Amino acid sequence: MADVPGSPGSPGSAGTLAERLRPYRAVLGSRIRSQRTYRANFATDLASSLLVGIIELAEVWVIFHNVVSLGGLEFHQMLLVFGIADLCFSLADLSFGHCDNLPTYLRAGTLDVFYLRPQPLLLQLVTSDISLRRLARAAVGLIALVAGFAVNDVDWTPAHVLLVALALVSAYATFCALFVWAAGCQFFLVDGAEATNAFVYGGRYAATQPASVWSKPLVVLFGFLFPMAFTGFLPVVTLLGLPGPEWMPSWLGWCAPLAAVWAWAMALLFWRAGVRHYRGAGG
Repeated sequence: MADVPGSPGSPGSAGTLAERLRPYRAVLGSRIRSQRTYRANFATDLASSLLVGIIELAEVWVIFHNVVSLGGLEFHQMLLVFGIADLCFSLADLSFGHCDNLPTYLRAGTLDVFYLRPQPLLLQLVTSDISLRRLARAAVGLIALVAGFAVNDVDWTPAHVLLVALALVSAYATFCALFVWAAGCQFFLVDGAEATNAFVYGGRYAATQPASVWSKPLVVLFGFLFPMAFTGFLPVVTLLGLPGPEWMPSWLGWCAPLAAVWAWAMALLFWRAGVRHYRGAGG
């Protein structure tokens, strides 16, 4: 029997990926247009976000201005660690950061509306908003990364090019997973956003610092449980051929994709458990 146009099995089926993503693109497009409409407010948001990023980079400079090296790294080497971690976190914050709104949705009962739509709950949450001001903060990380590549003597072999590419993709994926992981925990907590933010944004701060100065409990926490060391520090140690600290040999920089897989496995585990636990606002 011939395929009926528009049926799931036909070439022009409405079930194609592009058509399935059309509602999400429409929502994100409307969010972007609404933010750009108020140009003065948008410019102020960009400037404030840029200032925050510059201050965070200046904090790293101040620390290294008072010491020759910290944890075996000098400032020009830390530019690479900061650049990778800050750029990838800022992009993850841009695309997944509004998962922080989930506690508000839970208290107000707004999340129940998401269940009425025939789309996956997590995908609806991820595409429910976007904050373009975070692009300014990502620009600071990008500038630091480019400057780090310029001032460090990197041997650009094919293996090192691959390492940098894997590090950037894996760091972005790991930070995205951290936002989903924190959102999944909100189903079990009462007004627990501050508790989870301590690990999400605290993890971002840890990722922009040399993991070689961490105590062993912090190595366990932010090195392996929340794999922040794999987002910037370990790939840079591998790239520059530096010796790794105790418990974290330099070859672990190649394991950044495995760290991202671990982070997403835990994120989806907590998310699925949270969704099954949720019983509605009761209103």
